[in-house]
Amino acid sequence: MCPLRIVIDRQEDWQPYYPSEDLISADDFLALDRRHRAAADQDRSTHVINLCGELDYLGTGYYVSLLAQARGQRVLPSVETLNELSRKVLVDLQLDTLAPLLGELARQGRLAGDSVTLRVLFGECREPELARLARKLFERLPCPLLEARLVRRHDLWRLARLKPIHLRDLNAEEQDLFASALNRHSRKVWRTPKARRRYRFDLAILIDPKEAMPPSNKSALKAFIRAGRKLGIDVSLITRRDAGRLAEFDGLFIRETTALDHHTYRMARLAEHEGLVVIDAPRDILRCTNKVYLHALLRARGVPAPEGVLLKRRDRRPLGERIAGLSFPLVLKIPDGSFSRGVVKVESLEQLEREARRLFEDSALLLLQEWLPTEYDWRIGVLDGQVLFASRYYMARGHWQIYDHSGARVKSGGFTTHDPAEVPPAVIRAALKATRLIGNGLYGVDLKQTKDRVVVIEVNDNPNVDAGIEDSVLGRQLYERIMEVFLTRMEARVAARTEGAR
Repeated sequence: MCPLRIVIDRQEDWQPYYPSEDLISADDFLALDRRHRAAADQDRSTHVINLCGELDYLGTGYYVSLLAQARGQRVLPSVETLNELSRKVLVDLQLDTLAPLLGELARQGRLAGDSVTLRVLFGECREPELARLARKLFERLPCPLLEARLVRRHDLWRLARLKPIHLRDLNAEEQDLFASALNRHSRKVWRTPKARRRYRFDLAILIDPKEAMPPSNKSALKAFIRAGRKLGIDVSLITRRDAGRLAEFDGLFIRETTALDHHTYRMARLAEHEGLVVIDAPRDILRCTNKVYLHALLRARGVPAPEGVLLKRRDRRPLGERIAGLSFPLVLKIPDGSFSRGVVKVESLEQLEREARRLFEDSALLLLQEWLPTEYDWRIGVLDGQVLFASRYYMARGHWQIYDHSGARVKSGGFTTHDPAEVPPAVIRAALKATRLIGNGLYGVDLKQTKDRVVVIEVNDNPNVDAGIEDSVLGRQLYERIMEVFLTRMEARVAARTEGAR
């Protein structure tokens, strides 16, 4: 478990709270001078929560964050956050997406009068009706103690000011909220030293408890936790509400369906910026979630894929001209569909024109591909350039896709999982060739195999790893292999920081 430092201006600032061995004054923190390698290694695993005042450029609190980052420590707030908070134009840039939320709160009557002052403590506030806003402010600009001033001009609410506040300026009610929020934000604060020494690294698994079709079921998540702890990795389940806590961890494993314009992508980027080992990496999400990109990539690099064309919304040529060389039935896809959603089988030019008009309402480009009927699709799981599992996903009964969304309930076909040695070599070769174009993360390559062809349908950056399905061959070794990759990469990060500090 990584050590924690809570940096305050003076010890008396902590008087309203329980004593903690993690406390250190700003003067003592700045005076630390680590010269020995063992001490430097420990420093680079330390998490720092900077509660100082004078966070402006070159103030004491600013130097605390600056030196913490120079020592390789993870600090909240970071110097980048402090620089953004000091310049209103950067604050506005970070928070420009909050306008819809402010409008919604105003319509609901949760913003009264002409101005509102909101204090945000680790993403929490005293006003339950403004909890979403507090969390968003903290996610965009992670600073432990913030004060926001909202004003109404011409019936529109906007953020007039956002600034850090001092610990000693909190009133009695805010002190209670601060203590509980800090406890929730970082459970390490109250752990005993013995518990901290139990694990070498901390890994967060991002999930959505309400997701109907998550990439890992509950049994698989438990297996990941057991596998990680066996290797000395403390594994915690987090949700999107924990974005402000990412700096506490050494790695992020996304087990929630990813999308580009989505918090999964934003959290992956934030985690990567904080120096975490991330699967799915932002680059993987960017490359894999868009079928148009994959179609162009596979064709350009000679990876076998279905024949197809891109349809552009502003192309005024008749559809019949644009699909020359393709014959019906065809498959029409939106760029970012998942689990067979946004994929339509079209039997005629008239149906294609009708479905294209409907889908063009949401996307400027559509992908039209040949229809390749098969009894099942291969899914080859690839991790770090090596085959991890091989499954067959069968089409839903009476349907041409694995998932049938036509009824009130989603139906899916059966599955079988196989030893990769039993999979046709052409399937394995195509899967590995496709993933080499993406990166070295965890991927699920969907392929169709006919008598004379093997084609890659898509590469998923967030493949299912479910207990009872993908682990049918390897069992618990499947989870251990994934955790071993995290361990190897986290150890490599520590080694690189140590080498860079010499």
